[in-house]
Amino acid sequence: MAELSGTDQAVVVVGAGLAGAQCALKLRQGGWRGRIVLVGEEPHAPYDRPPLSKDVLLGKSDTTALDIDYANLGIEVLTGRRATGLTPGVLHTDGGDLPYGSLVIATGAVPRALPGAERAHLLHTLDDALALRALLRPGLRLVLVGAGWIGAEVSTAAREAGCEVTVVEAGPAPLPGALPTAIGSAMAAWYAEAGVDLRCGVGVAAVEPGAVLLADGSHLPADEVVVGIGARPATGWLAGSGVELDGTGAVVVDGHLRTALPGVFAAGDCVSYPSARAGGRLAVQHWDHALQSGEAAAAAVLGADAPPYDPVPYFWSEQFGRMVQYAGRHAEGDEPLWRGSPQDASWAVLWLRDGVPSALLTVDRPRDLTQGRKLIERGTALDPARAADPAVPLKSATA
Repeated sequence: MAELSGTDQAVVVVGAGLAGAQCALKLRQGGWRGRIVLVGEEPHAPYDRPPLSKDVLLGKSDTTALDIDYANLGIEVLTGRRATGLTPGVLHTDGGDLPYGSLVIATGAVPRALPGAERAHLLHTLDDALALRALLRPGLRLVLVGAGWIGAEVSTAAREAGCEVTVVEAGPAPLPGALPTAIGSAMAAWYAEAGVDLRCGVGVAAVEPGAVLLADGSHLPADEVVVGIGARPATGWLAGSGVELDGTGAVVVDGHLRTALPGVFAAGDCVSYPSARAGGRLAVQHWDHALQSGEAAAAAVLGADAPPYDPVPYFWSEQFGRMVQYAGRHAEGDEPLWRGSPQDASWAVLWLRDGVPSALLTVDRPRDLTQGRKLIERGTALDPARAADPAVPLKSATA
């Protein structure tokens, strides 16, 4: 594939995940006639990540490539190229320098590793998923560190493959930090129903050959270990570039996803953006944000007259035969309203802030999610008594 010459004024998108691919696509569809170069560190064409812990692990698919005809669109895709630095007008990579007129940073996030756990597996790339799938077999003793979204989804697939699964979580319940303990505790029963040994309040000291050493000094037998304890922005390569990073390493952008450097934008999991809706900055590491921010970054590059980027955050997780969906962002002090009980086949929790919904968690209640997401978007006040009645459609519970 042809490289950029020093005189080319191209849009270079660094990071070939969903945000980067979506940005490149929308640039071309939005009327950009110049060169578009999409640079990815992995050897694969851009692909979707959510199926990695589902269809790929279960052997239902070997690839999750995005359905984009790059050649027909005139988008140059440079795979196997790692970004190493940035100076004004030039992206530096391990395969050479790429001059740009505009640059979009979309390098995403990378999983947090457990210190000293070199023997453990991470699940982030297609190659990670394929390697882990090859290990799953009946009777395999699999230990997962972290009862977050990845832990639950990998547990689901591993149990279907016949593995003996133990999940250890340092927090008091599944999804600590993401959900209040009362709600996470309601999900703990799903692990037991699936035959998964869930141990909360248990820290991991080290991963040893054939075992996991727990913080209390005991050993947990393990043929394989998977670590799922969150992710951090993949922005170390921006050191010294002048691009502002926050304390977590996320790229600081304005409401139109512009960095402080002229002509440099950012999108996806590596971004911290201002949210009037949330009353502060948000860093979101989910599929829907990658999709929407990739499109918003393209609009910003094109100079489109668009409102500030501030969608209602949304994500989903398929685990233990259930569809779990979450929209919005709850905060301490928001009033939680349960719609149904965790003992029901389906239920939801709605958070109200001064009578207005700020967030919604649903378990197999897709209609609640659809209606609740619109109410959050519009800032519609609700009647708490009616909103807490699972028999009342949320759209009919307005104040």
